[in-house]
Amino acid sequence: MIEATLWNRRGALAALGFGAGALALAGCRGGGEKVLRVGSQKGGTKALVLASGVLEGAPYRVEWSEFPAAQHLLEALGSDAVDIGLIGDAPFLFAYQTGKPLKAVAARVSHPRPAGILSILVPGASPVYKPADLKGRKIVTGRGSIGHFLALKVFENAGIKPGEAELIFMTPSDAAAALRSGAVDAWSTWGPYVPTGQAAGDRILADGSDLFDACSFDVVHENVLRDKPDLLVDFLAREARAMEWRKAHVADYAKVLAKETGLPLPIAQATAERSLVVDGPVTPELVARQQGILDTFVRAGALEAKRPVADGYVLTSQLPKA
Repeated sequence: MIEATLWNRRGALAALGFGAGALALAGCRGGGEKVLRVGSQKGGTKALVLASGVLEGAPYRVEWSEFPAAQHLLEALGSDAVDIGLIGDAPFLFAYQTGKPLKAVAARVSHPRPAGILSILVPGASPVYKPADLKGRKIVTGRGSIGHFLALKVFENAGIKPGEAELIFMTPSDAAAALRSGAVDAWSTWGPYVPTGQAAGDRILADGSDLFDACSFDVVHENVLRDKPDLLVDFLAREARAMEWRKAHVADYAKVLAKETGLPLPIAQATAERSLVVDGPVTPELVARQQGILDTFVRAGALEAKRPVADGYVLTSQLPKA
């Protein structure tokens, strides 16, 4: 019998040390037991998989670790502290170009990107009413995050050149506090942080839904392809079933999301409604489109292109068969 959640295990939550709020739900791996270590961002994979029940009958145990943002999850993946995690396209490419031993093995796509799931927020009373007003302002986000990428795209479209707006990099909790205190003028963020900010009186200045397609990837440490291919393929199939389940069970998912994250139920409901994602193949065409994301970071001087984009992806046709 698989242990899908670790809240019934003995022992306390152990801090992984990859950034504030990153917690590992640790477990033993004795007696030849098969274990897949899955990382989840706040409001992400863990809540969906638990709500859907797709792990029932899996021939391995899932060991969950939770992180506040993609950067922290990517650090854990890169150091082989977790096996797999769902990451936005931009933060994966950013981390891959820094040399981390990672591969993207499955695509999770929204058609179209739901409005309000990736946005630049400003306080309700802010004098900033259009993207061009961000010139000369301070915008907070996570370095290498999907919020970072959104800010750069918004700057480009508004004619704001590199250096004409100040980007400040913080964790989501620190970013929210900075916006509340007036230390920054805007926050480029994602997921549950958007409806949470709106509930606190913030308004959406710019939304990513009309700027680019939504695509995330299941990312693994390279060792997983060698050491746990059977567990990997099985988990990807179960995760895809969970995404199908979610389409007809938004309210059920929202309840588990609220329980797992501590979000108020209305915020969890709004998050669940805004972020419907489906399984999609990793194809040469999809990989080729990722070059544009890397080019955006490079043009802004945020990153150097040191590795071929295509080398970071495993095509669906190249994965082991279940």
